[in-house]
Amino acid sequence: QECIGYGSDQDGYLQSEDCLYLNVIRPHGYENASLPVLVWIHGGGFRAGGTPDVRYNLTFIVENSVRIGKPILAVGIAYRLGPFGFFNGDDVAAEGALNLGLKDQRLGLHWVHENIGGFGGDPQRVTIYGQSAGSESVGYHIRAFNGRDDRLFRAGIMESGPVIPQGPLNLTDAYQSRYDGMVAEAGCSDSPKKLDCLRALPFTVLNNILNTSAYDVDWEPTVDGDLVARFPSQQVADGAFVAVPIIAGTTSDEGTTQCPSPVNSTAELRGWMQSTSTNSSYQLAIPESLIDQLLPLYPNTTDFGIPSSEELGGDVKFPQPYGRAFRQTAAYFGDQVFIASRRRTCEVWAAHNLTAYCYRFNTKPSGETWEEGVAHFTDLAFIFNNLAGYGYDPSPFANKSESYIELSYLMAGSWASFVSDLDPNAWSGRGRNATRTDWPRYTVSQPRNLVWDANVTTYAEPDTWRSEGIALINENARLYQR
Repeated sequence: QECIGYGSDQDGYLQSEDCLYLNVIRPHGYENASLPVLVWIHGGGFRAGGTPDVRYNLTFIVENSVRIGKPILAVGIAYRLGPFGFFNGDDVAAEGALNLGLKDQRLGLHWVHENIGGFGGDPQRVTIYGQSAGSESVGYHIRAFNGRDDRLFRAGIMESGPVIPQGPLNLTDAYQSRYDGMVAEAGCSDSPKKLDCLRALPFTVLNNILNTSAYDVDWEPTVDGDLVARFPSQQVADGAFVAVPIIAGTTSDEGTTQCPSPVNSTAELRGWMQSTSTNSSYQLAIPESLIDQLLPLYPNTTDFGIPSSEELGGDVKFPQPYGRAFRQTAAYFGDQVFIASRRRTCEVWAAHNLTAYCYRFNTKPSGETWEEGVAHFTDLAFIFNNLAGYGYDPSPFANKSESYIELSYLMAGSWASFVSDLDPNAWSGRGRNATRTDWPRYTVSQPRNLVWDANVTTYAEPDTWRSEGIALINENARLYQR
């Protein structure tokens, strides 16, 4: 059963406050082995999702690992979501009860460390892996307690959510306003212990309050001086993180499903950049001086916008609700939310001479519109080797060529190889027809991504596109409170 969450990802799944369970997948015939372990942390904006989601079935990754001769064991861990996991306010902070969802994850990692040997796993060879909010969670654990190494994992995989998360991490006033509103709505304003009063409410009463528009919003991690010790950009700059090998990547068109719409002009985009939305944790007002520098670097042209002109075959007019400035808007928000921080993560790992394999996923599955292109989340079915498309409608592989299936096997095999040997290239690709370019390490002298593209399988590219805009975003990480 899933933890209580808010969003369509919860539809059709049993939910309960009693939800902190793990799901262990072990390959048959390895009962007495000591296998490398993959720990999966699901995404969903810290407000939705769960390990029972059929799209997160770890069986196929494990099965494929056996197929390539790199058998692994996989574990999915649950954590509290939304206000149950990330409640905020002065009373919450005073109790030391911030970031409970991250603490759930941390306890899950301790459980794996202490018990996975009984299932045939090796606690010394654990890789933590996540997508979106799950990927950001991996980053939180790499930086946890100001970079303290508790020896809970030896590597990390981050898909669309890097070591420096989208932020902001210190919306104190906004969170306090929500907290005060909930307290009043619940009739707890006169209680000397308001948080205890909220806890004593029947779940149905609290849930009804949380489902109103004022509180059906993002509740996310925040700086607490403990597990989230400081702003991530500060920690990364200081080297205050666990130095482990990583895979880090994004899709080509991350911003198409993460940006406001419709936006019909550069002036309208400026308006969005000037505003803070408490409903979208990644939308924080930035100073006019920074906007003046950024807008020329994100022109409304086919060369800079996404989806790319290469993908769409030239200039096109986007219908409503996207708006005439959709490409420009999507490029900026994609970089600001995901891509800039992914690049910064890879650059920092390279600067510290640490192993980083970075990528860009550039394959549009069935069911994705031409307007949204290779959007956020589109890579997951390929990596999970979910060839039957469980949980998707239509299947990402429906009516696609054999190259899509080949690409999935290549990606799933590379992930399993990394979990097994800390090297995604350490396998032969046996039994499949596709050729594979060696995945280069990301270095200071050669910052390169591997591009996963079903049309050509794979190729390496310089990680330099939209370099000026991305660099400017990263240089101003503190203005984004990250």
